[in-house]
Amino acid sequence: MYIYSRYRNPTVVAAEEAIMAVEGSEWALLAQSGMAAIDIALSIFQEAGRQSNWLFFSEIYGGTLSYISSVLQKRRGMEVSFFRPTDRNYDYTHLESVITESRPDILYFETISNPLLMVAEGRRIIDMAKKRGCRVIVDNTFATPLLWKPLDDGADLVIHSATKYLSGHGNLTAGVICGNDNKLMQSAVEYRKFVGHMLSPDDAYRLQTQISSFELRFRQQCDNASYVAAVLSKSEHVAQVLYPGLDTHATHIAALELTGGRGYGAMVTFDLTGSTPETKRRRRDKFIEAVRPEIKLIPSLGDNHTILMPVEAVWGAKYPEPGMIRLSLGYEERAVIESVIRRGLES
Repeated sequence: MYIYSRYRNPTVVAAEEAIMAVEGSEWALLAQSGMAAIDIALSIFQEAGRQSNWLFFSEIYGGTLSYISSVLQKRRGMEVSFFRPTDRNYDYTHLESVITESRPDILYFETISNPLLMVAEGRRIIDMAKKRGCRVIVDNTFATPLLWKPLDDGADLVIHSATKYLSGHGNLTAGVICGNDNKLMQSAVEYRKFVGHMLSPDDAYRLQTQISSFELRFRQQCDNASYVAAVLSKSEHVAQVLYPGLDTHATHIAALELTGGRGYGAMVTFDLTGSTPETKRRRRDKFIEAVRPEIKLIPSLGDNHTILMPVEAVWGAKYPEPGMIRLSLGYEERAVIESVIRRGLES
């Protein structure tokens, strides 16, 4: 029964059902942004007066890290700890000891990190956590359900910024939480209702129409990313290419095992050559200028057209890499993308 649009409305429900079909989940709840989805997913596990420890991987979205600091810790007094990688990879022996010793109530990680594209051994992580009674939340935005479905391997909740690949056109903002546990759904529905995290019917309608082409779009984007990574890795102007599909990537084996070779995502990060930081910075700026207007600098990802972001300018002290650029591949013809990228490399 539909009595009030902020509680529930048929247009949003139709879009949720479309996502359930893609995710293979028992339920899905849409919110007005990826951050709203994260707020819902984390808030439903908080209980007044309960002392709990939550463990987060450090390689997660910057907005999530800010939310942890500003909301969970500063405003809600949560006890939070972080698991950090070593040499651009995860030490799972160390992770197991951290989980065993700290016994966290919640473990939160992203399948593919941003911008270094480290792929987590998701099944192994979930198994570790579940053996110790820990709830698991996975942000699967970069991998999407096409590459891995965490709920099938025991995750409690899966989050997507539906702004990205599920919508895929850069013209709406949305987030979604998916799960199989009915009690968690009831808690999430209640929290969404009272806080007001409901997606608008207009955005839900457009999202539903875009989800119908999700698999076609994302497959082509992954294929384009693989092709572009190979092109970049052969260029004398590129010092390093970070792409999980390349056997040079530190987490290539983890990516292969997790996805079964179905794809490695549609993001490619590369570092331009240069003898000094300033030289790299100048080459980066020349590349960005040379590839316009075909490849625009846009602070997002997952669009239908290829876009880019300079890593140093966005992540600053965390990744002070002056020549590093993150590409989000679209589904254009690969010959067109290659031509534009070569123009940028030779500028």
